[in-house]
Amino acid sequence: MPGAFVLLNQTAISGRPATGSARGTSARRTFWIWPLAGLLLAGCADPGGSHGTSVAAPAPDATYLLVEAPDDVMEVAAARAAAQDQQQVTLVGHIGGSAEPFVSGVAAFTLVDTSLKWCPEEEGCPTPWDYCCDPGAVRDNLALVKIVDQAGLPVQRDARTLLGVKELSKVIVRGKVARDEHGNFTLLAEKVYLPGP
Repeated sequence: MPGAFVLLNQTAISGRPATGSARGTSARRTFWIWPLAGLLLAGCADPGGSHGTSVAAPAPDATYLLVEAPDDVMEVAAARAAAQDQQQVTLVGHIGGSAEPFVSGVAAFTLVDTSLKWCPEEEGCPTPWDYCCDPGAVRDNLALVKIVDQAGLPVQRDARTLLGVKELSKVIVRGKVARDEHGNFTLLAEKVYLPGP
């Protein structure tokens, strides 16, 4: 299925070239960031899994935060439809789209359009942020967000500790659009505003 996965190599995720032999496994390691479709299959099927609860978020690092809400905010779906590659945009959404919306080791996560509703509590879903009750709608309403430093490189910290966020947190992110030949939509975000629930 075209655009079903975000396929990134080690350099694309970390922003730094792989080390070691060019023929070594680490230099050619490939990371699948599932949220555009793959993890939708897991969804609510794992009631006893380790993702049944979401831990409290720590205090955010003010370096990457905006004090005031920015103007000209776009929903994820609207940006996917209209924003051009390298265009500066500001997106709003909820962190989610899969059972594990955060990328390990870097400040990156997937953002879902606010028009989508996550699974209601009464259905007993342990990971409502994966939107498994309406998986078909997620793919076209999802963006990968990578927090970058002044050099444009991904910040090498988990987004949860860097920004004080967790699954289903509502965030506003400002940065530059990066599109690829697979139809994936990424925002290289320089600043984040946390409006609250």
